[in-house]
Amino acid sequence: MNNKEKEILLKKRYNAEKRFRFFGISSIIIALSFLCILLINIFTNGLSAFSRTEILLKINFNEKKLGINSSSTDKEIKQANFDEVLQEALLSLAPNAPELKQAELIDLVSIDATIELKKFYLKNKDVLNKTAEVALTLSDDIDQVHKGNFPRDIPEDRRRFSDFQLKIYDEQIAKKKIISEFNWPFIFNADSREPEIAGVGASLMGSFFTLIVCLLLSFPLGILAAIYLEEFAPKNKITEIIEVNVNNLAAVPSIVFGLLGLGVFLNYFYLPRSTPLVGGIVLALMTLPRIIIPCRAALKAVPPSIREGALALGASKVQTVMHNVVPLAMPGTLSGTIIGLSQALGETAPLLLIGMVAFINVVPSTPLDPSAVLPVQVYLWSESAERGFVEKTSATIIILIFFLAIMNSFAIYLRNKFEKKWS
Repeated sequence: MNNKEKEILLKKRYNAEKRFRFFGISSIIIALSFLCILLINIFTNGLSAFSRTEILLKINFNEKKLGINSSSTDKEIKQANFDEVLQEALLSLAPNAPELKQAELIDLVSIDATIELKKFYLKNKDVLNKTAEVALTLSDDIDQVHKGNFPRDIPEDRRRFSDFQLKIYDEQIAKKKIISEFNWPFIFNADSREPEIAGVGASLMGSFFTLIVCLLLSFPLGILAAIYLEEFAPKNKITEIIEVNVNNLAAVPSIVFGLLGLGVFLNYFYLPRSTPLVGGIVLALMTLPRIIIPCRAALKAVPPSIREGALALGASKVQTVMHNVVPLAMPGTLSGTIIGLSQALGETAPLLLIGMVAFINVVPSTPLDPSAVLPVQVYLWSESAERGFVEKTSATIIILIFFLAIMNSFAIYLRNKFEKKWS
């Protein structure tokens, strides 16, 4: 082979390397482009859900109309007639409106406006027999118009709000009586049929309780199983079968675990349906192999010299493993556990089968209370016809992405901070 042929072969090799680098970089750019398009779409639709539109109304807290006085208890105040003073304030926006239009005036505010009014009075009891300006949540239709999510120029018979309501809205905008505030009820409220008062509080607590149950079951069992299989189990046919089955379980579709939960935990053990307890148990079974496999890999990465040194100093096999090997393998184990929990946080299919798809309008306080989880809440709202749920669906996805990013970042932090590099 002469020098010219060598140069041709060398040039081909360099060109092949350049093509490989080009295809690799192009693949990364394409993947990131799709991710950016997806995130931009989600954030564009969902960020508006974190604000709510309110109207400033002058409320006359007349004790005769309310049916209370300065010495009334909180229980009596909650039973007071706040509907009348609220309607009076709304009707004052158009005093000469006909009876049919008066109903449209009342529909301007949320169905929860009376409750908001009661909460305001409980915090400001000195306004009795006075007139105070109170910020009340507008209905979801006007809220979507204010946020620009719904066109106002389409024919009146094709929208849920009237031209008269738009006129009143424009008048209040001109008077600077329409304001936007951070939507705290979206974070703390439970689900509702009314988009303007629906929140992710119940699904947040449901996801929290579900992950706690999943962690308490899967982490210790996964660690102990990995330690036994890697350090103590004899190398025979039975052990090989167990190892193969553990690897196979990691690839089983999650819906199969949902069927297991439905058939065993609900129909055989009669555990309460739609609860984080059952959801956590099902997700623990799904997460178990995803903890065992990285834990075994972390244990295997510990150099044999650590074990040999401990045994040479007179430590027993158990002492060697528990005092020397396991602590060194813990960073990899923890990062694998957190990634497994992150995957469990985003699961929907197994939870649908055990009934965690119900409409829950109360925030759960224990793992035994009926609940939904964040991915299921996304599923429920995505099927709702009201336009107000479109932004809330995307906002819930944003919250889910936020928690997943935190959990995965924490896993990377643990791995980088505590990982030992052996030379």
